[in-house]
Amino acid sequence: MTTSVPSLYLLIAFAPLVSAILAGFLGTPFLLGRAVLGRRASHIVTIAGVALSTIASVFVLIDTIGGATFNGNLYTWSLVGDIRFEIGFLIDNLSAMMMVVVTSVSLMVHIYTIGYMADDPGYQRFFSYISLFTFSMLMLVMSNNMLQLFFGWEAVGLVSYLLIGFWYKRPTAVFANMKAFVVNRVGDFGFVLGIGLLFAYTGSLEYATVFGRAGELSTQVLPGTDWALLTVACVALFVGAMGKSAQVPLHAWLPDSMEGPTPISALIHAATMVTAGIFMVARFSPLFEYSNTALSLMMVVGAIGALFLGILGIIQNDIKRVIAYSTLSQLGYMTVALGASAYSVAVFHLMTHAFFKALLFLGAGSVIIGMHHDQDIRNMGGLRRYMPITWITFLLGTLALVGTPFFSGYYSKEHIIEAAGAANVWGASFGYYATLIGVFVTSLYSFRVYFLVFHGKERFDTSGQGHGGHAGGDHHHGGTPHESPWVVTLPLALLAIPSVIIGAIVIQPMLFGDFFRGVITAFPSHPAMADIAATFHGWLAYGLHAFITLPFWLVVAGFVISWYTCLANPAAGDAIRRRSGGLMTVLENKYYADWVYENVFARGARALGTGLWRGGDRALIDGLLVNGSARLVGWFASVSRHLQSGYIYHYAFAMIVGILVLVTLFVLIK
Repeated sequence: MTTSVPSLYLLIAFAPLVSAILAGFLGTPFLLGRAVLGRRASHIVTIAGVALSTIASVFVLIDTIGGATFNGNLYTWSLVGDIRFEIGFLIDNLSAMMMVVVTSVSLMVHIYTIGYMADDPGYQRFFSYISLFTFSMLMLVMSNNMLQLFFGWEAVGLVSYLLIGFWYKRPTAVFANMKAFVVNRVGDFGFVLGIGLLFAYTGSLEYATVFGRAGELSTQVLPGTDWALLTVACVALFVGAMGKSAQVPLHAWLPDSMEGPTPISALIHAATMVTAGIFMVARFSPLFEYSNTALSLMMVVGAIGALFLGILGIIQNDIKRVIAYSTLSQLGYMTVALGASAYSVAVFHLMTHAFFKALLFLGAGSVIIGMHHDQDIRNMGGLRRYMPITWITFLLGTLALVGTPFFSGYYSKEHIIEAAGAANVWGASFGYYATLIGVFVTSLYSFRVYFLVFHGKERFDTSGQGHGGHAGGDHHHGGTPHESPWVVTLPLALLAIPSVIIGAIVIQPMLFGDFFRGVITAFPSHPAMADIAATFHGWLAYGLHAFITLPFWLVVAGFVISWYTCLANPAAGDAIRRRSGGLMTVLENKYYADWVYENVFARGARALGTGLWRGGDRALIDGLLVNGSARLVGWFASVSRHLQSGYIYHYAFAMIVGILVLVTLFVLIK
């Protein structure tokens, strides 16, 4: 069944854009030289716009569950010969689910921002940015063609750049947003190549046309090589996903992006933007299924991120950076599921992760507010009795993240591990053990943060001389911790609900029902989904079964070790760090990935640029072509001016000599 209500889809996509324009142009001096909309009016306008999108998205999701779909073009952007570049929407269960996730999390972040950014001078500008981001992400997930997909892809990257560097007077923020921008451009280069290849061989940018010719494309090779065309295209597309979804080795930008305000950490770098790559691969599953090479690459890359990037979270002391490395690890889990052809499992974890990771980031922001903007977990402790709402919601988010039975994260993570074990691609065994060990690592760093922040000895400074910096400036002050205002705690409570129950509610239709049928493709030759379906007998039985499985006891082991080293015997944790020696040095330097980027690629690029400037620009272009031609003309002029003496007998003599030369040449030729 199809439905045609493009007006509702336009409302969903463009309500945040209109509110962003109003808050950006009228809430700041940018357009009129003064702010027409005040702080209160700006947040009301933007929250209203996102709320409208959220409500409409819920109605659309209900409509699509009932069988309604929409795939149509709304506007012709350009016409080149017989090729039409159009803007349109594809509304099915996948895009409708993503629309609800994006708008609902964005709505919580908008409300939360009222409290978190209350004292920031860029208040209206921030609301404009996050509303603009929501529009960009919606255009990405609602697109029905690769042109619009690329527009949304680049738009979220641009707004991310603006938000990471929101406090542009801080050098670390400027460095972080430039790093994110450059690294994402590396991935986008591959993304453009993949889109270009598909367009060149199909003559269309429409999903339906490209996917419909997948079988034909699978038989073709790249001219001049023996490489399968679809393999090259899919690998190029995945390179784009590696940049956007922070996969190894294009991952280093995400931890540094924590320099931005906490609300955008939840919105962009946990819940929505970084999952754009996961969504894209799932949408392009009809193509990826034809390339075992691309699937194997995703399996290995995802497994490396799931395990080794998660390990880095164990040694972090900034509360936001711990959660950032957790995001890197969970994105690795999703990528492993994609490599196993368990696309629905990857999208399922994308959804559950969006809620509990947004909850954890916003909970961390609440802790930062209560700690007077100190982010170092070593300066915290015992906050449970000062911040009870933040404590309980943060605990619920932590339990969901580690995969506690019956919590949302359990159902999605457990099925990723099973899918990796059942996958029929190269690297599946590595993916299985990496995700399995990653369960222990996740539990270890998650409960370490929880215990150091909310339990144990109170280590914070109440003298008024704290250690942290103010979120928006350089104010350093301590004081007794306090619970955050209701505009901060309300989103925490609302996000805690799906973090606990959403997994049990939707697992049956999303993984084993008809929810993604006809939307996501998985061939019988990739039997991961069929194998995990054989072991599923309902959410209750699956949750009860967890208590006799290895992943559950790995969670318990991480909990016990964290409790022992953080609360029972903190000296043991310090001793382990001291005895780790070289390993600790490697971890503290983040496997030297940043060092390689800065000293190999960045310095190499600067050296190449300097060489091209000196050898090419200065020596060849300026020195030889421009200045050289000028000197040559000058030399000819200096020689020829001696022939222009002004005496007639000199000219007569030159004429006679010329005649003699011509006569001689004529005689010789004859």
